[in-house]
Amino acid sequence: MRSGTAGAILWGMADGTHPGGRTDGSGRGIPQPHREPQTDYGGAVYGSLQAASVVAGTAAFGPFPRLGLVLLLLITGLVFWVAHVYARLVGDLASYRDLTWQRIRHVAGDEWPIAQAAVGPAVAVVISPLLGLGVAATAWFALSVAVAEQVGWACFAAIRAGASHRLVVLSALVNLVLGLVIVVLKAKLH
Repeated sequence: MRSGTAGAILWGMADGTHPGGRTDGSGRGIPQPHREPQTDYGGAVYGSLQAASVVAGTAAFGPFPRLGLVLLLLITGLVFWVAHVYARLVGDLASYRDLTWQRIRHVAGDEWPIAQAAVGPAVAVVISPLLGLGVAATAWFALSVAVAEQVGWACFAAIRAGASHRLVVLSALVNLVLGLVIVVLKAKLH
């Protein structure tokens, strides 16, 4: 296992690289050869944490609390996705003097898992009436989905990187603890 892989796996990066195939160190900002599209587990873990934080920080939204929560989840996911795309493009401008639409599309695709991570909790909110859940139970259901996604993506990242079973479990536990911190904060806030 490469140096730094354990830390990368714990935080959800499958191969120790930053999104977009950039490596830590001197390779940053240098165009990488064509590669097959890969899931950015780090972005998915980050997006799941962000979605859990949105659910934990919300209160009732007037007469349509479920609609408000769904919109807040999806819009926040999109805003963070745009922010990450923008940050990557601006951060790479020192090396990329000519910004192309192809480069923008590539970076946008690499960062898309951040926005995608909000879909699961939003779907949980949408289907909650079918499960007979009230507004408070709906928030807990959506939060549970976000935390489960976070742990799942971290485990997939560890498995994909070829980590030992012990490291997969450790990755799951670290991400579960992060998710539970958000759950505790929600319980304290509400």
